[in-house]
Amino acid sequence: MNQNIQIIDNELRTMILEHMEKGFLENIIDMFKHDESLFPLIIDMLLDERMRVRLGAIALVEEMVSFKQENFVRLIPQIGGLLNNPNATVRGDAAHLLGLINHPDALPFLLNSYNDKDPNVREIAKESVLSINTSEM
Repeated sequence: MNQNIQIIDNELRTMILEHMEKGFLENIIDMFKHDESLFPLIIDMLLDERMRVRLGAIALVEEMVSFKQENFVRLIPQIGGLLNNPNATVRGDAAHLLGLINHPDALPFLLNSYNDKDPNVREIAKESVLSINTSEM
């Protein structure tokens, strides 16, 4: 029975990522508003090879963070873990997302990225830390 649940979850994941690629952001936002169990899919979106899916993840967070911040705060450790990904694009997107979440729990992850080998990731991390520190004042 547990395998059936996993299959359904995988089918739902695939469907959401495909819809994001097709630009159905509003539909996905509506789904996330009504089903908080979907929030971990943001990690899958950031890891997706399709640029439109990754950009959609950022747009999703931008749209929802003001009224669902606690759901995103719970994802900070997983998003922070993406700062160790071998792909600089994934690291940069993760740093940007942490800045959008705008919570002090993200600071340790971002501060570690100050030494990233990619200058763009370092810059995004610094901008995100500045954004978080500015909002705390």
